[in-house]
Amino acid sequence: MTRTGFVFANLFRRKGRTILTLLSVTTAFLLFGLLQAVNVLFDRPADFVGITRLITQARVSMVQPLPIRLLPQIEAVPGVQRVAWVLWFGGKIGDNAPVFALAADPLRLRDVSPQWVMPDAQWQAFARNRTGMIAGRLVAEQYGWKIGDRIPIKSSIVPQHNGSRDWAFDLVGIFDGKDAQARKATQQRVYLNYAYVDEASAFGSGNVNFFVLSLKDAALSEQVARTIDAMFENSPDETKTQTEQDFTVAFIRQVADIGLIVRWIMFAVFFTLLLVVGNTMAQSVRERVPELAVMKTLGFSDGSVLGFVLAEATALCVIGGAIGLALATAIGVAVSQLSSFPLPVNYRVWIAGAVAIALLSLATGLLPALRARRLTIVDALAGR
Repeated sequence: MTRTGFVFANLFRRKGRTILTLLSVTTAFLLFGLLQAVNVLFDRPADFVGITRLITQARVSMVQPLPIRLLPQIEAVPGVQRVAWVLWFGGKIGDNAPVFALAADPLRLRDVSPQWVMPDAQWQAFARNRTGMIAGRLVAEQYGWKIGDRIPIKSSIVPQHNGSRDWAFDLVGIFDGKDAQARKATQQRVYLNYAYVDEASAFGSGNVNFFVLSLKDAALSEQVARTIDAMFENSPDETKTQTEQDFTVAFIRQVADIGLIVRWIMFAVFFTLLLVVGNTMAQSVRERVPELAVMKTLGFSDGSVLGFVLAEATALCVIGGAIGLALATAIGVAVSQLSSFPLPVNYRVWIAGAVAIALLSLATGLLPALRARRLTIVDALAGR
């Protein structure tokens, strides 16, 4: 029998225990892969390559408003083709079901949003009707909305002059996405006519949460971002210009420190896994004390015995870890294809996983391996 065969024979001598431990390791690394992918998404550097649309928000937070009077200065930056302004409305439908509601200028929104497909007549109706609203096809189908309906929406952010947060809008259009990715984004997304919301808002007029910039050339995206932010540096309205994906990540971060939450979850998962695998290896060595003594009697050195035990722990962690990371990769691809939220289980996740497998193997196998190495033949055969 080869050394590798010997390691696997010992590893699977208690098949039930080994399989359950493998399932634990696989599950832990499945969670690790998905959570690490979220960390990669949140911590990745900005990539402006090929970007034709940027978002400009207040430097401190997107919750902080910017005055709409910044529009001419932003639109005058070389490379900027068109600018639309957007106000975050924070809408809810019915029994507090959230809807991604944004107030925008209809025609400017059309110019900077080529991903939305809607008949020209509906765009024009949106521009003419001050209480107008357009909805994504998926959200319209979800609630059974039809053009001409009066849709009540409650805002969690914008109250009216009378203090009420209950608004009503006329549905004048239903837009769809031009491709599969854009169609997924029509779920829970609606746009309101900014003119009406701005006029009726108790917060006063002339404020927006961010500007959407359409660029003439994708090669100018990073330069445009730097120019805009430098233009308003050290002013009362400092800005932060970034890509749409970075803006989406920042929006999620407004809810909670996702990175910190992910790290604590991974710590809890691996601490539990350390106890499970460590207990498995410790039991395996205890059960085989006489066999280890026989191995030493036959001429195996202390170092060889230590290596066999460490190899078992490593094999257990490598098999379970590889399966878990492979499953995480498959789920990440499926999530990216079926939703508008990318989940990149890429090479960075696999590298982190390989490091975690190595550390886990060492942490769970070292103590049992050292115990096996220190065994004396007489004491082991005597059961002491």
